[in-house]
Amino acid sequence: MEITAAMVKELRQATGAGVLDCRKALQECDGDFDCATALLREKGLAAVAKKAGRKASDGRVEAYVHPGNRVAVLLELNCETDFVARTDDFKTLAHDLALHIAFAAPEYLRREDVPSEVVEKERAIYRAQALEEGKPERIVDNIVTGRLEKFYKQVCLMEQPFVKDESLTIQDLINNGIAKLGENIVLRRFVRYAVGEGLE
Repeated sequence: MEITAAMVKELRQATGAGVLDCRKALQECDGDFDCATALLREKGLAAVAKKAGRKASDGRVEAYVHPGNRVAVLLELNCETDFVARTDDFKTLAHDLALHIAFAAPEYLRREDVPSEVVEKERAIYRAQALEEGKPERIVDNIVTGRLEKFYKQVCLMEQPFVKDESLTIQDLINNGIAKLGENIVLRRFVRYAVGEGLE
């Protein structure tokens, strides 16, 4: 049975597990949603969703300066206890996130953070492009939606493919950390500095 993106998305929303874990579970269960959910629960990955509501008020501020001193990143990564905040796994996750931000230059944390005027401007550009390319009016909205999804993956940190492993998004990377460390982990905020950026 072919495993569609919609099936993976539905399982992911129900369990909070990563995309790859959901796809593997569905493949192992021949597309059976309940079987895949049970399989993910057995592996402990579904627990990620349950931990999402727990308060994460400990953690660390990670600072990363890229070689050459032209790009730097500061971020706040939160967890539930100082015990987890001091682990090598948590420190590695914080470092990997900062390294990724330095490389990928996301503009927003999540798609909800993108101002509506920016989304509408992009939507108008994609619509004009599609019409200029001679696409039929009846499919233009689908084209615009697809291009908007690509836009979110470019500018929203949580949806970007991880620079060290593009099969994972940043959200997947954090979810894997939650599953491994057993605590809720939240990337609270970040700032990226680059020499000469923002100068008029």
